[in-house]
Amino acid sequence: MKKIKLEGIFPPLTTPFENDELALDKFGENINKLNSTNLSGYVVLGSNGESCFLTRDEKLSLISETKKQAVKGKLIIAGTGLDSIKGTVSLTNDAASVGADAALILTPSFFKGRMKHEALLEYFTSVADKVNIPVIIYNVPKFTNVIIVPRTVKELSKHKNIIGIKSSSTDIAYLGEVLNLVDKDFKVLAGTASILYAGLCLGASGGILAAANILPNECVKVYELYKSGNLDESLSLQNNLLAVNKAITATFGVAGLKKAMDWLGYYGGIPRSPLQQLTKSEEEKLRHILIEENILAN
Repeated sequence: MKKIKLEGIFPPLTTPFENDELALDKFGENINKLNSTNLSGYVVLGSNGESCFLTRDEKLSLISETKKQAVKGKLIIAGTGLDSIKGTVSLTNDAASVGADAALILTPSFFKGRMKHEALLEYFTSVADKVNIPVIIYNVPKFTNVIIVPRTVKELSKHKNIIGIKSSSTDIAYLGEVLNLVDKDFKVLAGTASILYAGLCLGASGGILAAANILPNECVKVYELYKSGNLDESLSLQNNLLAVNKAITATFGVAGLKKAMDWLGYYGGIPRSPLQQLTKSEEEKLRHILIEENILAN
């Protein structure tokens, strides 16, 4: 199996819709605009890609289009996690056949009360044994209400086909504990721009960041400055990302991210129903934040 370099900054791409259908042309245009940056690759079918609202055919179409549009050297990571092992294996191998280099696999959560150490160990081990591309664990408790505890991650990090974890939590202590326990070749990625610098200080290898959809160069710069030893500059730029990142994640979510993309030269569009677009009041608040942070002109 091909060796994957899981380092640097990756945006979890949004999914454009027109009349409730995939707008693959707009999706491709967004990727082409991002290709000129130093992003390490792209995540397709993540939470920000509204993966839960997509059909299987739509998912595979988006992966195929990402492969078609991404320039050489950009890693393509596809979110292929489903609640069942069988379904996840099937989708992951189909994703690999149309261009995915690695799979970002969500913790199963429908029977969340039973998703403890033993169940998650069995789930990820069984999937990793049967898929044709490397696996990245996706820990996002704010959506799943499931936390994959550090001792489980420690065990899974020994599997030759489980290469990392994306932790979409602002819990720095959790990130530090995981980094302290896992095998040395296992990569840990920050899952939000608000903890990128702190994560790098603890030993994270990069981040999958919603903010990288609208501020790719700034997110990459935090990473590059840190890696080159310019810690003060890196921290200063990290602090500049905080208000914007909060707005497009915790406060306004996918609808806010898509609206910001529209204002900044990308195609965002509206979320797929039943997710609602921003109200006029919310738009005004978001625009004010972007102006205050010198992202948008007044």
